[in-house]
This record gives sequence, C-alpha cells and structure tokens, in this order.
Amino acid sequence: MKASPVVLLVVGFLSFMPSLHAAEEGISVTASGTVQVKPDTGMFDVVVQSTEKDAARAAARTAESVTLLQSSLRSAGIPVADSPSSGYSVRPVWAWEQSSGRNLLKGYVARHVVRVTVRDLRLAGAAVDAAVRSGAGEVGDVRFVSSRYDALRRAALELAVRNAREDAGVMARAAGGSLGALVELTSDEPQRSPRFQMEEATLMKAAPGAPQTEITPGDQEISVSVHSRWRFSPHTAK
Repeated sequence: MKASPVVLLVVGFLSFMPSLHAAEEGISVTASGTVQVKPDTGMFDVVVQSTEKDAARAAARTAESVTLLQSSLRSAGIPVADSPSSGYSVRPVWAWEQSSGRNLLKGYVARHVVRVTVRDLRLAGAAVDAAVRSGAGEVGDVRFVSSRYDALRRAALELAVRNAREDAGVMARAAGGSLGALVELTSDEPQRSPRFQMEEATLMKAAPGAPQTEITPGDQEISVSVHSRWRFSPHTAK
C-alpha cells in the first residue's frame, strides 16, 4: 500500500524536466535569434467611398474623389505605380422599416481602396497629409517594413540555430556527457515588433494651415524561434 506514493513522485520528477530525455539519450532545446531592423518603406491604405440613391452616381462620385486623391499623391512625390487600387465594390444599402416589417433599399455605396507605398520615408508625412487633404474618408494605419526582410529573417534564423547548439552543449556538459549529432530541427514563424500606428487625430481632415505630419519610425525587431533535438553521449567511467 505504501508503494504508490513513491511511483507518483518519480513520474512527477520526470515530467518536470522535459529538456533532457535520458531514456532516448537526447537533449531538446528551444532557442531564439533576434536582429534589429531599420524600416525603409512605409505603406498605408486610403478608403474613398460615396453613397447615392443610384449605383451609377455613387460610382461616379467615388471615381472623382479617387482622381483627386491620385493627383494629391503625385504632388507629394508618390508615383502612380506606388498607389494602385487594392479593392473596389459597389453594394446596396438596406434599412429595416419597422412599420412595414421589411428591408428597404436606401441607396448604394461605392468603395475604392488605394494602397500607398512610400519608398522614401522622408515623404511619409507628406503622403498622409496629401491623402487627408484630398477628402479621403479613411486613412489606415501606417505600416513600416524593410526591403531587406528576407535577408534579415535568415540572419535571425541562423542566430537562433547557433544559440540552440550552444545551449544544448551547455546542458550536455552539465549532465556529465557531450553533445552528439542533431536529430531534429524546426522553426516557428518569425515575430516582428508591433507596427507603428498613427494617432487617430492625425487621420482627421486637416485644418487649413495645419502643420505637416511628421512620421519617424523607430527600429524594429525580427525574432525567430527554433526547436531542436540532439543526441546525448554520456561519459562512461573508466
């Protein structure tokens, strides 16, 4: 009757140390690598939409507004290739009428989304101001990225693998053995630091003579985690 508490204690001890698999003579390590990123490109979406009783009129009004937006962006130094359409729709607007107990067609809304890419970050504030001055209904969050993202991600991945090997070696030596060959290696999706977001007040229609919006992105980070398993070679006593 007294054997059961001893068995439970041993099982609990083994489950508490999952990184060193004595039965499999293996060591499992999770490590990460992080690199600093200086963004060199900014992106944001501009939404232009109009609501009219007639679908054709809604589409025409939205088209006029987009023409004004594109002209304003050209004046801010954004080429036409960096302000393409990313979405367009014309849909009916329905409203529930309580007295009749049915939906009534109230009109149509034409919605056009333009994605703006700023390759010279010195123009980021001017580009946002140009979109706001054109009368756009919505200017989305500014997102900053690096054109060297793939190379930086691979650098973080390489660093993570090196860290995993070094940690596994420390564990092996501390356990009285040496590190053997790599058995398994996987990686997680890269994690990036939160994107820069503009204050909502900045996205409201600019007042006449308002100062130019200043946007200066800070450094970001790209982190990659890897999961590894290594063979463990115990030292035998001579």
